[in-house]
Amino acid sequence: MKASSIFFLISLVAALGACSTGGELRKNFYEETCPEAENIVHNIVWKNAALNPTLAAKLLRVHFHDCFVRGCDASVLIDSTESNSGEKDALPNETLGGFDVIEEVKTELEKKCPGIVSCADIVALAARDSVSFQFKRTLWEVLTGRRDGRISLASEANRDMPSPFFNFSSLQQSFENNGLTVHDLVVLSGGHTLGVGRCRFFRDRLYNFTGKGDADPSLNPTYAAFLRTKCGNVEDNKTAVGMDPGSDLSFDTNYFKILTQHKGLFQSDAALLTDKGARNFVNVLLDSKRFFMEFGLSMKRMGAIGVLTGNSGEIRKKCNVIN
Repeated sequence: MKASSIFFLISLVAALGACSTGGELRKNFYEETCPEAENIVHNIVWKNAALNPTLAAKLLRVHFHDCFVRGCDASVLIDSTESNSGEKDALPNETLGGFDVIEEVKTELEKKCPGIVSCADIVALAARDSVSFQFKRTLWEVLTGRRDGRISLASEANRDMPSPFFNFSSLQQSFENNGLTVHDLVVLSGGHTLGVGRCRFFRDRLYNFTGKGDADPSLNPTYAAFLRTKCGNVEDNKTAVGMDPGSDLSFDTNYFKILTQHKGLFQSDAALLTDKGARNFVNVLLDSKRFFMEFGLSMKRMGAIGVLTGNSGEIRKKCNVIN
């Protein structure tokens, strides 16, 4: 059986898994309690996306970082307090953005339907809508019914978030810990077609890969030379470059194209080429129609990780503080 056929079968299983692992998540969860909810999220996100072309990368990243720590419960939105360092202050989350848009959505929803729509659902819907803005159509279905968590720990985010320094086996384990497959790993890595990466997370690949002042031999040497022009100062922790050269504001398949040219920015990107199955699927996802379909299915699965439903958790009045 061809690799593409095998992965198609896996994607069908993934779709079924998304429906079965989501607990009480369902389509149109707010149809009776707040019928305007999804339109309010859509309209506010699209208004802001029209003004800020980087918003899709920010909101997609917030959703990913939320779901990989304690599940998709909006715990990443909770502010730290004097007695607790929240997920926001963990190293992987220091550069997260888009919180203002999420709070704008929440404020409007509280006016229309107080105490009804969770921040966790807002995060999932906003990620989808921000990416969809480019195409002026909805790219994937989001099941709703999540409730908000009450615990947010920086220590858990530092421990549980996949690192840009991970090799393939570490990435695979991180995804397996959340009920996701290698298939999901490759597909969701395609989110790196949007946004930027800071030099500190890949500088060692340019200057000191094995501790001997050398570059990562798996990195395209021309691309490495370009990156050194951007990341020359070892003390610079603020400079960032596009994760998808020349296309970091567009949701497309260019990430997989540059990956095959050994221009993946992070060690974790390059790691996808070190496993035969993952490498084969990278080539399958060069087809945009296939990538968009698979991305929607994997996002549905990711959006069901560890969700709180029913009477669990709470519906926060403000997304950055527990009730």
